[in-house]
Amino acid sequence: MADVEVTRDGAVQTITLNRPEKMNAFTRNLHAELNAALKQARDPEVRAVVVTGAGRAFCAGQDLTEFGETGDIGASLRATYHPNVHAVRSLQKPVIAAVNGACAGAGLSFACACDIRIAADSAMFVPGFVGIGLIPDAGGTYFIHRLLGAPRAFEWMSSNRRLTAAEAHAWGLVSEVVEADALAARAAELAAFYAALPTRAIGMTKRLFDHADTASLDEQLELEAQLQASAAAGEDFREGVAAFLEKRAPNFTGR
Repeated sequence: MADVEVTRDGAVQTITLNRPEKMNAFTRNLHAELNAALKQARDPEVRAVVVTGAGRAFCAGQDLTEFGETGDIGASLRATYHPNVHAVRSLQKPVIAAVNGACAGAGLSFACACDIRIAADSAMFVPGFVGIGLIPDAGGTYFIHRLLGAPRAFEWMSSNRRLTAAEAHAWGLVSEVVEADALAARAAELAAFYAALPTRAIGMTKRLFDHADTASLDEQLELEAQLQASAAAGEDFREGVAAFLEKRAPNFTGR
């Protein structure tokens, strides 16, 4: 049985972490299969991606039974976690984390690397790292800082406090909470909505917001100008303008 399952429904690719007996904890093999799945998602016919977990967890973080065999932890992070974080951020399309259950440690970091997070009402968000004497990794300090602000992010990560789905929504960590048995359908609905939008424009918007974190105003204005010129040269811009003038719904193709 594969550690990661990939399915396609039209323009939506769903990636399911599939080690339910281990709460979908990360191993080297799971990382390799996840990386292959994210490479598949580069297909231009894929216009939105959902990442979720099998069973009762989204991802419990690192499988600690393999952790002791790792040796140089820094080298292991660079070889396994870092490529998958970069793969999510470099995808020029939206990536939706459908958090179906426990989301802890590096699993939490990975969910926060995604563009949108929705959660089942049974989901639980657990920092995890400090509980075993470690620091947040896999991009956790980068993404959680940006989602919550430095003071709240530090307090949460250092206290190891568990957050319910409702608390995560109140904090802005997730954008929506739904009943557990409705999560898959809601994730598919949300992904289909994004898949029908102008994908190139969505991808460039993603790139702009990532760039804005460290850019000066002039740098951001210049990148906006460059990417707007690219967007305006696309088929979706022409379709969007035509639909507006003809007072009809646009039919975007992602080109």
